[in-house]
Amino acid sequence: MSNIILTGDRPTGRLHVGHYVGSLRRRVELQNTGKFDEIYIMVADAQALTDNFDNPEKIRQNIIEVTLDYLSAGLDPDKCHILIQSQIPELTELTFYYANLVTVSRLQRNPTVKSEIQMRNFETSIPVGFFTYPISQAADITAFKANVVPVGEDQLPMIEQTREIVRKFNQTYNAEVLVEPDALLPQSEACMRLPGTDGKAKMSKSLGNCIYLADDAADVKKKIMGMYTDPTHINITDPGHVEGNAVFTYLDAFSRPEHFAEYLPEYAGLEELKEHYKKGGLGDVKIKKFLNNVIQEELEPLRKKRAEYEKDIYGVYDILKAGTEAARNKAGQTLSEVKAAMKIDYFEDQALISSQAEKYSN
Repeated sequence: MSNIILTGDRPTGRLHVGHYVGSLRRRVELQNTGKFDEIYIMVADAQALTDNFDNPEKIRQNIIEVTLDYLSAGLDPDKCHILIQSQIPELTELTFYYANLVTVSRLQRNPTVKSEIQMRNFETSIPVGFFTYPISQAADITAFKANVVPVGEDQLPMIEQTREIVRKFNQTYNAEVLVEPDALLPQSEACMRLPGTDGKAKMSKSLGNCIYLADDAADVKKKIMGMYTDPTHINITDPGHVEGNAVFTYLDAFSRPEHFAEYLPEYAGLEELKEHYKKGGLGDVKIKKFLNNVIQEELEPLRKKRAEYEKDIYGVYDILKAGTEAARNKAGQTLSEVKAAMKIDYFEDQALISSQAEKYSN
């Protein structure tokens, strides 16, 4: 069996460092291992429209922003296919067929759907497209026969629902057509859910608590120096808390031993820094300056690469077009197999046509 990855993002805004440590950095690492036969990176614009249906221009403008973030982070169009979801109609057709395999009550029990409905205040009026997006996501994954899907922990219920749809389809139509995917979680707890710079549980454009991959060095520094730390750590001599302290969560996600050798040589590593902070005698400003050095080092190569791609936006759209065409070919093959299993491939089933011709000729 081929080793295939599908992953992607909704183009509702530029990508931030939470996306980077949560999935994007890992995608680049997986891409460069050479262990995967096919990699599909989806700009999930159709899914984004399920709760932005009244503002399509927002999605339209952010497709290029997300693609630039992908390319600047190191996704290589020679090694992966970057595609636009809405330009592959086969996904919509698969969604329609899969909808017959899922009950309303099962969708209502999906924890991810429930939390997303609450977050968007959709309790009294849920758009059908939004309600059924787990089915659409199953179509995305199975269309490319992906067996590996890098996701955050909050998306595990979506993967499980896809696995249920795969099993139900293969059992109903007595055909091993669809592939059950496995979730690939971030490598560390810090990377699973990076908080906003204000300490809130989630980065959000509306809250203004994001560090974007495309931010310039001055903006990054300003955001880091204003980050939430420990409200009880008023004086340098006060003992501090690292749990729930956004600065230390970011250091968990970004810092490496070589950063200490370069920028903070008086400490052997992060654990020693944490212990000093907990005992007291270490100021927040010093830690924030260290974090700024760490993140600037991580983001500067991305900024430079993005600047190069920005010089040739026509070329970026060519990358998207080529990736989408390759993805559509793959999805088309899967759809043909699905329709054959469901016995709705009327024009391709020569045995059916011949048998009926013989039946009516007698």
